[in-house]
Amino acid sequence: MKLLYSNILPLSIPEGQKTITECFNEQIANADRVEIAVGYISRAALEELDQLVIKHQIFNICVTIGMYFIEGMPEGSYHAAIDINKKWKDAGIGEIKLVQAFKYHGKLYCFYKEGQPISAIIGSANLGVIKLDANNRRQYEIASITTEESECNEIGIFIEKLKEANCSTNIANITGMTLIREVNTSLSGIDAVTQLPQTGVQLYMKHKTKTSFVLPLKVPAYDERHMDDNKHYTKSNINVCYAAPRSKRKSRDWYETQMTVSKEITRSEGYPEKNKTFFVITDDGYWFKAHTTSDGNKQFSAVGDELILGRWIKGRLVAAGLVTPVNDTQMDTNRNGMITREMLEAYGCDSLLISKTDQKALDEDGAELDVWIMSFHTITND
Repeated sequence: MKLLYSNILPLSIPEGQKTITECFNEQIANADRVEIAVGYISRAALEELDQLVIKHQIFNICVTIGMYFIEGMPEGSYHAAIDINKKWKDAGIGEIKLVQAFKYHGKLYCFYKEGQPISAIIGSANLGVIKLDANNRRQYEIASITTEESECNEIGIFIEKLKEANCSTNIANITGMTLIREVNTSLSGIDAVTQLPQTGVQLYMKHKTKTSFVLPLKVPAYDERHMDDNKHYTKSNINVCYAAPRSKRKSRDWYETQMTVSKEITRSEGYPEKNKTFFVITDDGYWFKAHTTSDGNKQFSAVGDELILGRWIKGRLVAAGLVTPVNDTQMDTNRNGMITREMLEAYGCDSLLISKTDQKALDEDGAELDVWIMSFHTITND
């Protein structure tokens, strides 16, 4: 057994010793199969592991995660795990499993070569140790590595038992697990937007009236992104950023959206009056002004910054790990940043729900405005 360390001052690495990350990278480079059983993972660490699997041509890999089924799993980590699990399963090289029978908090890494375990790491480090980020950069971990045959075999046997059906299940087959929504930071620092604590949101929730409207998010399916000579996206209200730029020199901002609402909805009793400003509070605590405009009252948008609504909608999908913001939409010829039906299905929502409350609030000029609540509408609630 040999100790492995974190490199965090004032406890620097002892001379001649290694960090856990350095040791992990050395062992996976010498292996052809890897078995991992940890309590927690991170999106970045899973993506890093996937790259290492490719780099070192690992032919068999399994990650068993122990705490999320009972505690709930961050949505970004969940969607990354679902994607990588599918990738590994399709390639026939492995899978990602979740422990269901109990909370498993151990941290084991077993490395194989030609059918035999050659080394194992055991200690305090979850998978996040292989790709440090702001959450764990100052978190000190300690572990040990063993190459002793009987110890490696014992660790390998335990992991195999943990993988059995009475303990764990492939993540794609998991049902009933809570997904923890991650914070949407895309609206941080926007002047026209403020934040309320969840206690404030819940207070307004208690004042919802029966007046509410479902606003569909119009998006193409993944395979339809390039239909009609790249014109299909113009039918999509949240992908208008891919339309022709207003200026030859500048692409549209990726967060630009255009919520076009049907006449069936805009003509319904109680729908917001044209050009009459009101406050919106989102279910995750953002507060801003909105209004309805254009011919037939068809445009629903925020006041003061045309990107606010897009930052809220797309920012939630970014936080969930379903899409990555695009810096230049005109250069995104593969439409990797286009919001698709599959993304919304993975998120569990295909529309927005706006609900009027019986409350009013004063704006900066002292005008009394209605307050509406806006949230994503869950498909399963239809």
